[in-house]
Amino acid sequence: MRRLVLVPLLVLAAGSRVAADPLTADQAVKLALQHNSQIVQSNASVLDARSGMWSAYSGVLPHVSAGGTRTGSLTRESSGTQVFGSFSIPSSSFNNEAYSSSYDISGNWSLVNLSAWTSLSSARKGMQAARFSQRATRADVALATKRQFYEVVKALHLARVSTQSLRLSRDDERRVRALFEVGSVSKSDLLKARVRTSQSELDSLLATHNVTVQRILLSEQLGLPETELGDVDSTLVPTTPTAPDPAALLVEARASRPDIRATELEMRAAELDLRAAHWSRLPSLSAGGSYTPDSRRTSKLYTDFAPHDTASTSAFESKRSFSGQVSIDMNIFDGFLTDSRVASARSRLLRARETRDALVRNLESEVHQATLGYQEAWERDALARRTLESASENLNLVQQKYNVGSATILDLIDSQVQLQSAQSDLVTAMAAIRVAEATLDRVRGHAE
Repeated sequence: MRRLVLVPLLVLAAGSRVAADPLTADQAVKLALQHNSQIVQSNASVLDARSGMWSAYSGVLPHVSAGGTRTGSLTRESSGTQVFGSFSIPSSSFNNEAYSSSYDISGNWSLVNLSAWTSLSSARKGMQAARFSQRATRADVALATKRQFYEVVKALHLARVSTQSLRLSRDDERRVRALFEVGSVSKSDLLKARVRTSQSELDSLLATHNVTVQRILLSEQLGLPETELGDVDSTLVPTTPTAPDPAALLVEARASRPDIRATELEMRAAELDLRAAHWSRLPSLSAGGSYTPDSRRTSKLYTDFAPHDTASTSAFESKRSFSGQVSIDMNIFDGFLTDSRVASARSRLLRARETRDALVRNLESEVHQATLGYQEAWERDALARRTLESASENLNLVQQKYNVGSATILDLIDSQVQLQSAQSDLVTAMAAIRVAEATLDRVRGHAE
C-alpha cells in the first residue's frame, strides 16, 4: 500500500501542456544566470569597474597624439596708407594669398605621481572585487532559483493531493447520503460529509491557483514570460543524506565564499583610494615633447602701387623640429577639492570595512543555521515517511473493520484524511531537502 501511495507523489506531470523536455532545476538555474535582472546588473557593475580601471591607467601611462594641419587664407582689394616720416603715401588695393601645412607627433607622460599610481592599484582591487561580487550574485540567483523551482514542484504535488482529496470527499459524501437514505447514519453525519466536500473543493481551488502563482514567480526569477516557461519536471527522487561537519564547512566557507572575498578586496581598494586622496597633495613630475617632421608656408602678395603693379612671393619650410619640457606641479590650494576627495574615500572605507566585518561576523551563525536546516529537512522527511506508512496501515485496518461493520463511515473518512495529510507532509519534506542542499552549497561557496 505504501508503494502505491508514493508512486503518484514522485511522478507528476507539470502544467496543462505536453512538453518533450520538462524544465529541470539545473536548466532553470542556467536560464536565470542568463536572463535574471540581478545578473544583468552585476555584469554592468563589472563594466563600471573596468571603466574605472582604464581611467586610472590614463593617469600613469603616456599620452601620445598625432595631427596634421593645412590652412589657407585669401585677402582681396585691401587698401590703406603708408606713412614715412612726414610723408603720407596712399596705397591702392592689394591681394594676399597664404598657405601653410604641418604634421606633428606630441606626447606627455606623468613620470612621478604617487596619487595616480595608488589610484591605479585601487582600481585594480575594485575590478577584482567586482568580479567576485558577480560570482556572489550568481550564487544568490542560483539559490533563489532552486528555491522557487521547488516551490513550483511542491505546489504541483499538493495540487495533485488536493485533487485526490476532493475525489475521495465526493465519493464519501455519496456513500453517506446513501446510508442516510436507508437510515444507517444520522443527518449530522451527512452534513459533516458535505462540509468536508466543500472544504476539499476550496483546498483544491487554492492549490490550483497556487500552482499558477508559483509558476509566475519562477518565470520572473528566470527573466522569461510565464507563457514561455513550459512544463516543469516535478519528479522528487529520494537522495542519500550526508552528515555535514560545521567546522569543516566554516573553513571551506571562509576560503571559498566569493562575497567574503569581494568585501575584502573592496576594503583594500577603499584603503588605497584614501591613500591616493592624501597623496594628491604631493608634487608630481611630468615630461612632454613634440616632433614636427615637416612644416611649410607659402604666400603671395599682389599690390597696385603707382606707377607700377608689383607682386612678391615668399616660401618657408622646416624639417625635423623638436621640442620638450619637464614640469613639476604641486597642489597648494584647490578650493577644498582634495579635502572632499579624502572625505569621500574615508566614507567608502568605513562602509567597506563594516560590510566585511558583518559578513565575517555572521558567517558562523549562517553555517550553523544552514546545517540545522539540512538536518531538520531530513528529520522531517523521515518523520513524514513513518507517518505516511502508519496512515496507510491505519486506512487498511479501518477499511477492513468498516467492511465487517465494526467501524463507522466517519472512522473511514478520518483515516483517509490522515493519509492525505501525511502525503502532503511528505511532499513538503522532500522539497525542503532540495532547498536545504542548495542552501548548503551556497554557504560553502559552491552554489553554481
